[in-house]
Amino acid sequence: MSLLQPGEQFPALTLSLPGGETLRVPDALAGDFGVVLFYRGSWCPYCKSQLRAFQRSLGKLAELGVKVVAVSVDDEATTKQTIAEHGLEFPVGHSADAAAFAEATGAFVNDDPRHLQSTGFVLDPEGKVVVSVYSSGAIGRLVPEDVAGLVRYLRDHRAA
Repeated sequence: MSLLQPGEQFPALTLSLPGGETLRVPDALAGDFGVVLFYRGSWCPYCKSQLRAFQRSLGKLAELGVKVVAVSVDDEATTKQTIAEHGLEFPVGHSADAAAFAEATGAFVNDDPRHLQSTGFVLDPEGKVVVSVYSSGAIGRLVPEDVAGLVRYLRDHRAA
């Protein structure tokens, strides 16, 4: 397991979405900047706050060409409840295999209860890592304001 560094291609991961659909990242984000969030689970107050913050910023992020996806080890029913409770309009995956996701991305895993620690990635339009934010515990995570500022900076300096 190694941490994903800036400039590395984000690994192909398949997220199981409620209702039986799947979403492949980074393919589903291609052509846009992307945010991939691993959250600890519906029981985590910090994770719920992060998900709500990204939902509130979804319009501003979309204007910047940023798509957001999230995933946890929660089961499908719990994920459906999380989506409904917080009015989430971005794709939220469920039943992530913590060991496989950690092996692919370097995310930290908690053993008891088994879950991925909060991890966030900002991807460029080609699916390469711009920023990786790894947490080994409850705090330390991406926030939408920082993502928006980073994307604005990258767009302004890429065009220059």
